[in-house]
Amino acid sequence: MKKLLLVILVIPLAVSLLIGCNPGNQDEGGGEGEGRITFFSNRNGNGDIYVMNADGSNQTRLTDNPAFDWAPCFSPDGTKIVFESRHKANQEIFIMNADGSNPTNLTNNPARDSYPCFSPDGTKIAFGSERDGNRNQEIYIMNADGSNPTRLTNNPGYDWEPCFSPDGTKIVFESFRSGNGGIYIMNTDGSNQTRLTKNRFDESPCFSPDGTKIVFESLSGREDDIYIMNADGSNRTRLTKNPNIDGAPSWGP
Repeated sequence: MKKLLLVILVIPLAVSLLIGCNPGNQDEGGGEGEGRITFFSNRNGNGDIYVMNADGSNQTRLTDNPAFDWAPCFSPDGTKIVFESRHKANQEIFIMNADGSNPTNLTNNPARDSYPCFSPDGTKIAFGSERDGNRNQEIYIMNADGSNPTRLTNNPGYDWEPCFSPDGTKIVFESFRSGNGGIYIMNTDGSNQTRLTKNRFDESPCFSPDGTKIVFESLSGREDDIYIMNADGSNRTRLTKNPNIDGAPSWGP
């Protein structure tokens, strides 16, 4: 049996550090390209994108501008990083080379675009957007160059934090359409949207490398903890239990 590795974010008071998404099983919570991890940090007083080796060494700042940059995700081949950036008080999806060069805006509209993640083959990017009005996030998909953005969800509640399945056929995401934050799954064309959890607040879903499990963050009691379930929503199991916040999990290979 393979040993499972979960990267779990414990949120401190002073410094916020968010690990980027994992190619082939993306989410905002953890990721690496060729042994590297990309993450967000406000350690220098401003939100910027960093990269480091998988052992924590060689931490290098990639963005350095007045904008707030966060939610990074490596492309599957490790050559690009897609991320969210707040330029001119507007949050857009940007892409840059893995060394921080050539940052390019992929989206350009007055609404917020957020939480981008690559498809396993690197040709598509799923993301959340408020572009259709009412300050309501929906899930969109676009080509990796920013072309052909297509809306996948249409609900009065927030839909965001998308994550592709390893085979690229499904997207798991968080939705508030029922009034509570829940985990949903759909085909990559937006069809067959199905609710997987029915609790007070579940978020940050991420597929296992084989696609059979989903790890996620849940506020089921008084604290946020990490849970795991089958990809069909069955066999929900709690993995952590402590008074601090455990969140934004990522499943390593």
